[in-house]
Amino acid sequence: MKYGRKVIKRVIESKGYKYFENGDFNLNIIGIRNSATADQVTNKFDDTITLSYKDNGEWKYLEFDCTTDPGKFYMEDPIVDEKGTAVLKPGQYRGSHKLRLHQGKYLALGQCKPVTVYRDNNRDDVYNLNTENLDTGLFGINIHRATARPGKKSTQVDKWSAGCQVIADNDDWHAFLDICQQAREVWGNSFSYTLIESKDTDKTKTWI
Repeated sequence: MKYGRKVIKRVIESKGYKYFENGDFNLNIIGIRNSATADQVTNKFDDTITLSYKDNGEWKYLEFDCTTDPGKFYMEDPIVDEKGTAVLKPGQYRGSHKLRLHQGKYLALGQCKPVTVYRDNNRDDVYNLNTENLDTGLFGINIHRATARPGKKSTQVDKWSAGCQVIADNDDWHAFLDICQQAREVWGNSFSYTLIESKDTDKTKTWI
């Protein structure tokens, strides 16, 4: 475990975001972007998605290797050629996703409300996170899996993300998806997503 639920909760609350504690399966889906890479395009699943929630009143906490950044392929060849590749801006996006088919193929969390992204269009190996290039809207920034093979884990991002948040391990993905489906039965088909940076967690570890 890299972070821990209490550390994540401290970060979320210190930023003035909502940390959901009411009832069972009220999911806190929180992505953590790896600050150690210094905005370099590593093309690796070196970020983390955390999931914390109550089940029968007891806290559960899970971490999944993921990417919160687009892969090398789309950094060099943006889907939206005139604007550039989307890199999700850290923040809390309330009710931003719902369970639906990803690209019409399999169940995932699809973006359903606006989010804010940086647009990087210089096609180098650095994510250019410039505030003058912010763009807000519906861009298909989904939360989905990489490999479809049971028991397998993807190691290179490549075409798996053009801005989506992507879980590397297929078994991890199915564990995540199962919990989301249980949450839908309790709270309806609406999910919030929060993205923070790993450097945000450093100072809070000393508070616990």
